[in-house]
Amino acid sequence: MSVQERKERERAGRERLIVATARELAEQQGWDAVTTRRLAERIEYSQPVLYSHFRGKREIIGAVALQGATEMATAVRAATAAMDGPRERVAALARAYLDFAERNPAVYDAIFQLDGGLAYAHEDTPAPLKDAFAALLESLGEVAGEGVDPGLFTETFWAALHGLVTLTRAGRLPPENTEQRVKLLVDRLAMV
Repeated sequence: MSVQERKERERAGRERLIVATARELAEQQGWDAVTTRRLAERIEYSQPVLYSHFRGKREIIGAVALQGATEMATAVRAATAAMDGPRERVAALARAYLDFAERNPAVYDAIFQLDGGLAYAHEDTPAPLKDAFAALLESLGEVAGEGVDPGLFTETFWAALHGLVTLTRAGRLPPENTEQRVKLLVDRLAMV
């Protein structure tokens, strides 16, 4: 291994450590607790080392969002792959999405609530975000209905799921009715 390859590997390792530590701190104490000073202390590097990888908290949030989008796409695909019919796939997708948001609230916020400096729904949208949407589209596109744009239907279904996550987390919807809400979404919106 060349010196350059070793340095690149070490740099990539530091970046992974920074992102993992930020994510852990955010999940434990919220994003307000994630500062470059605290991260530097936790990973035992100086703040200038952090700034050599990320220009600030916004870019760190973006890195967590990209990692989380990849994980969410994987979870949705794993949940839907085992299902036989469209109704089962859509229900599994909804449950996987809601479960991901519940298990990873800080990551979910990084993806969908916070400013990580990422472009959404644009040509320059990063690949992990496009893939997360594609994971939803794969199951939802098949139930969009005749004459309905599959992408638009997916956006609408996704917006409903996001609303359920947001309102449940805020205590506006009782969590014990989540399964009934999923059934309504599948039966009425997806109409499968």
